Amino acid sequence: MNSSLVCRHACVLLLALSAGLLASCGSRPSAQEVAAIVDGRKIYRGDLEKYFQNQTAGSNQPLSQEQATSLRLSILRELIENEILMRRAEKLGLLATDEEIDRKLNEIRSPYSREQFQQRLDEKKISLDDFRRDIRRALTADKVLRKEVTSKINITQQDIANYYQQNKTEFNLIEPRYHLAHILVTSSPGQGLESVNKAHNEADARRKVQGIMARLEAGEDFASVAMAYSEDSSTAANGGDLGIVPESALKQTDTATRESILKLKPGAYTPVIALASPQGKQVAAFRVVKLIAVEPAGQRDLSDPRVEQEIRKQLEDHREQLLKTAYYEVMRDQARVENFYAQEVLASAH
Repeated sequence: MNSSLVCRHACVLLLALSAGLLASCGSRPSAQEVAAIVDGRKIYRGDLEKYFQNQTAGSNQPLSQEQATSLRLSILRELIENEILMRRAEKLGLLATDEEIDRKLNEIRSPYSREQFQQRLDEKKISLDDFRRDIRRALTADKVLRKEVTSKINITQQDIANYYQQNKTEFNLIEPRYHLAHILVTSSPGQGLESVNKAHNEADARRKVQGIMARLEAGEDFASVAMAYSEDSSTAANGGDLGIVPESALKQTDTATRESILKLKPGAYTPVIALASPQGKQVAAFRVVKLIAVEPAGQRDLSDPRVEQEIRKQLEDHREQLLKTAYYEVMRDQARVENFYAQEVLASAH
């Protein structure tokens, strides 16, 4: 299983997986009802199918029979490995608590109103109980992997120095780089989920962005304001963070945004920038952009704390992925797994 589905991208996993795996005992189940058994715990075909429907919802391109079968096998493998981790967590006493689940749930739904969050659940065809069960699994898996894998990773200063010497050109910037964040307010009603107090026309948008500027000028944290009011759903949850942008990429944005950013010092933000519609006849949106940091062009030395931090992160990520892959293989070898669905697929080839 791709470990990032469990740990780093937990929210994606939570929305993609929607039902619990139910424990059972007694007589051997029918292969028509059960997709697999992990140490006596049943994974039902109905759950597998629900996960499959979640992952294919909204796709305009129908899957072929072979593609659909391959996807179901992949999903089932994830469910099996997730169940293996749950059993390991029980033995280690690492199951997520109700308090931890409540805290994570509140964090996930904080950018949305109650109605918006319910709409998101409805679109994914999952109940709040389903969502909580998947939060428990994601948090539990993270606990197990931290204890059994990531806590054992040790990156030394020599490791970092060796990587730098072998990849020195990687740290020679040919142009400045800008770390940016923004708050976006659009003038159109839009569809689907948007930030609270959504602006529905240019006048609403102008009033909303003026209110946002008043909050920023009063000293409120930019990231917190972005999470609460930005209408860019792809960045709002991360405090409006746009990531690191090379200077050449700024030339591809609108003139007003580019010129405003180039005037900023790190930590400052632009005045309100009006963005024209593609036709250029009216204002489509307003934005405020913050310059978090800027890196000048040229060779970055190992003595630069950012270089050391970047290398350490890369080495930790690579080692973590390697160890997690090995860990899943060992755990799977130790578990008793019967994969009825895989057996059925194999039998159908004869």
